[in-house]
Amino acid sequence: MRPKATLFSNVVIQHGFYSKPFQFTRQFASSLFPQQQDSPTNLQTLCSNGHLNYALTDMARLGLQMNFQAYDTLLNESIKQKSIRGGQRVHSHMIKTQYKPPLYLGTRLLVLYSKCDCLWDARQVFDEMPHRNVVSWTALISAYSKRGYASQALNLLVMMLRSGTEPNEYTFATVLTCCTGVCGLDHGKQVHNLVIKSNFESHLYVGCSLLDIYAKAGGIHEAHSVFEDLPERDVVSCTAIILGYAQLGLDEDALELFRRFQREGMASNYVTYASVLTAVSGLAAYEMGKQIHGHVLRSELPFYVVLENSLIDMYSKCGKLAYARRVFDKMSERSVISWNAMLVGCGKHGMAEEVAKLFELMRKEDKVQPDKVTFLAILSDCSHGEMEDRGLEVFDEMVSRKDGVVPDIEHYGCVVDLLGRAGRVEKAYDFIKQMPLEPNAAIWGSLLGACLVHSNVDIGEIVGHQLLEIEPENSGNYVILSNLFASRGRWDDVRNIRSLMKEKAVAKDPGKSWIEVGQTLHTFHAGDRSYPKMEEVYNKMDELSIKLKENGYSPDVSRVLYDVDDEQKEKILLGHSEKLALAFGLISSREGKPIRIMKTLRVCVDCHSFAKVVSRVYEREVFMKDKNRFHHIVGVTRYAVGAETALTVQLPYPTNINIIGESYRLEEIQQLSVVMLEQAASRVPSSAGKHRRCLATAGEPSL
Repeated sequence: MRPKATLFSNVVIQHGFYSKPFQFTRQFASSLFPQQQDSPTNLQTLCSNGHLNYALTDMARLGLQMNFQAYDTLLNESIKQKSIRGGQRVHSHMIKTQYKPPLYLGTRLLVLYSKCDCLWDARQVFDEMPHRNVVSWTALISAYSKRGYASQALNLLVMMLRSGTEPNEYTFATVLTCCTGVCGLDHGKQVHNLVIKSNFESHLYVGCSLLDIYAKAGGIHEAHSVFEDLPERDVVSCTAIILGYAQLGLDEDALELFRRFQREGMASNYVTYASVLTAVSGLAAYEMGKQIHGHVLRSELPFYVVLENSLIDMYSKCGKLAYARRVFDKMSERSVISWNAMLVGCGKHGMAEEVAKLFELMRKEDKVQPDKVTFLAILSDCSHGEMEDRGLEVFDEMVSRKDGVVPDIEHYGCVVDLLGRAGRVEKAYDFIKQMPLEPNAAIWGSLLGACLVHSNVDIGEIVGHQLLEIEPENSGNYVILSNLFASRGRWDDVRNIRSLMKEKAVAKDPGKSWIEVGQTLHTFHAGDRSYPKMEEVYNKMDELSIKLKENGYSPDVSRVLYDVDDEQKEKILLGHSEKLALAFGLISSREGKPIRIMKTLRVCVDCHSFAKVVSRVYEREVFMKDKNRFHHIVGVTRYAVGAETALTVQLPYPTNINIIGESYRLEEIQQLSVVMLEQAASRVPSSAGKHRRCLATAGEPSL
């Protein structure tokens, strides 16, 4: 809004802020009226004590005695307090008294309006300035940039260059923050060229901004090159490069950089730790995450919400949901991201009832409104937890806009997944055809997966060919369609699909699993023999194959959809990457220590059965996290698959185990739970608060 003005000042405004009419009024009036005894220096005293209103009253009384210093004092205090009314009164006083502010005060007025979210007024002040310098241009560019008007900010840079004003390091740092979106990288490269020509590429602020735009656009090598060329680095630049690697999924590189900066003595702030925890979460590297949490506690940093959210996410993805919940419960303030992190964590662990309780608590507290991610977490949990009716009810509430959240394509995809998992493939297909939005590849892919699980070849064939047209480069679509044909013995169709893959040069993504041993990550690929200790691992696999068969393990060769004999199928199963990682874990870790494995693809049914028998025979907890779910295996039980009804057993310390009913009757499950409790109690020493050996690792950080 514009400053309020009298009839007199309106005349001045019509002719421009710096207009010539009445230009002698101030000097003429000064000669007619005697000087008052009040001094403008009193304003500084009032403003320094925060009494802006009293200072503004004195300004009115001083009238024509107001000078540069007095106006500067009032404008600075108005900016400090973000007082738009105070700033307007100062601006109006200048107009009424025909005070022509110099360039500095004009820029301060511009800053005032931009700080108070009056962008139009800031632009009016700028347009009426007879002279502008680099500070004026940069202030207005910054105002547009902070409010998301990237194109206008870039246009201002062009106008600035055409006016003959040379940008400085702050101008470039500000403009680079506008280089986002579809054309962001192209604009960023053009600005980068200007930066090089102006010799500002080695400036820290400019370097950090360049690093940020390249990292966000996926140009991590360019970002790293900018980082290495910086003559000096601070915590901001180091954090930016770590975050860049972590956001692109290059988690090991991000952690290696953090270790390097630690060795070099870099001080870390809460953003640094939050960025590192993002990388730890991606790797599910619990030992590293625990160490990072220890760093945070020792540094006595304030627990900002963003850092606590990262801790919740890290512990959830590392299988320590009880720790994640403890961080969540101790938060003094929770954002919607905090709730979403906890909801997603519980959902990944198959704790459907806990998700429902959390969602109800969120609504009951009524401090934070659920957003689209919240409903994605709820719908996904309903899908995996066999709560079809509840999921459809939540979706209907979204459609009716009960919480003001409109469903988008991802929410429709969750409903398709929910119906598909429930075996209602035909209804899911009809739902897609009736959607108000154009179905994407993810939705068709979800339905194709359901067709494979429920052996619906008719719809699966239609959907599969639809996907091959939408995503001809996605190997997963070819593999699922091929497996669907193989499940019905249609080997000619299988060969046709594989020939099509060769023709289009589409390669299947190899499965990859990794395990953390002694804060070192060891990676395995299916059928891989290149790892230095692979001979020892395969010898262990041969030993396991014999021993586990003696204890009830039977390879599920029906899951190997190749036209080969059963012996060859069994060899293929034993070469799965998660089995190799599990064998390595048994070799490399001490007896009784939990084994944690991360996989890029889904854990297959046979590997799950294999891990269950390993857990029972070797008395090890096994944690396996795939791209969708978290599997916590203890003995003959499995935790957080989300496909069966669970009986929760509360142990004598903060860890919950869910006993899942598969082929067992409820009475047998209850007997198993009692045995587990007795075994757990016998392993926990009387000082369980200090050290826990059974289901928690000793030395975990106190929350």
